[in-house]
Amino acid sequence: MNRNNSLVSEFIILGLSTRPELEAFLFILFLIIYMVALTGNVIILLLSITDPGLKTPMYFFLGLLSFLDIWCTSATLPKMLSGYVTQSKVISYYGCVAQLFFFTWPMGIELLLLTVMAYDRYVAIRNPLRYASIMNQRVCINIAIIISIIGSFNSVTHTYCTFRLPYCDDNKINHFFCEIMPLLKLACADTYINEIVVFMADFILGICCFLLTCISYAFIFNTIFKIRTAEGKRKAFSTCASHIIIVSMYYGAVIFTYIRPRSSLSLEKDKIISALYAVITPTFNPIIYSLRNKEVKEAFQRAFKRLIPHKFQNNVPPL
Repeated sequence: MNRNNSLVSEFIILGLSTRPELEAFLFILFLIIYMVALTGNVIILLLSITDPGLKTPMYFFLGLLSFLDIWCTSATLPKMLSGYVTQSKVISYYGCVAQLFFFTWPMGIELLLLTVMAYDRYVAIRNPLRYASIMNQRVCINIAIIISIIGSFNSVTHTYCTFRLPYCDDNKINHFFCEIMPLLKLACADTYINEIVVFMADFILGICCFLLTCISYAFIFNTIFKIRTAEGKRKAFSTCASHIIIVSMYYGAVIFTYIRPRSSLSLEKDKIISALYAVITPTFNPIIYSLRNKEVKEAFQRAFKRLIPHKFQNNVPPL
């Protein structure tokens, strides 16, 4: 990153809306969303670490997903919320560099992780007796390390390619955080190579991961259809229903934002789509997994009983 090529020392983040009368509403809305996302994902993460009933590969990866969601929302929302409070939308040049890096890092890993979670569900449904030996602790840890390295390389590539460009006069980012596409719009140099790099990186992490996920689910559904009893089919499908919902939300937003022709770019629309995969999806992940997952509910009840005095437990309704 050649900082000397840029005359800009700070950026102004315009936010989701330039209408001042909406700022109070947006602050309250996104503060609530951030608190829900933070609380839900912290609970899922702690349960996956501490509860003996969740010591399986599925919940190891779910805990990692919650960790990434905490990181992702914390990279963008606190700065946006502080801007509403202080009425300052300024972010330093290096603050913008850091925000872009720490946002793209969990995003890249999450794409890979969702693919791994699809394969994990395939192994669990296709080979239930060998599931524990195939997806053992060592394999899970190695997978986590590998996808973290790939995600780090992806984040470094995006950050370097974006900030190697010079930024001269216009420093107003038409977004609610330092995103790649709005920054490329401000660069006072040709961004064709950057757009190729962005497209290739997101094609590999987006489209390829999506296709691998679809292949896993093709095998999963083929296995489920071979189960003779309706109850057996229902139980098998319920183990991957939450993941299907999350994948549909996440990939739809990411692919729409990055994998499309340049002529269709609209930063106003991008802000809404970015809010979906950067804010809304991480908020709904723990809700979807907890509401549709009996084991998570039981783990939460066990944790609740350990924390609450026994005399109050009888008054608590079951989940």
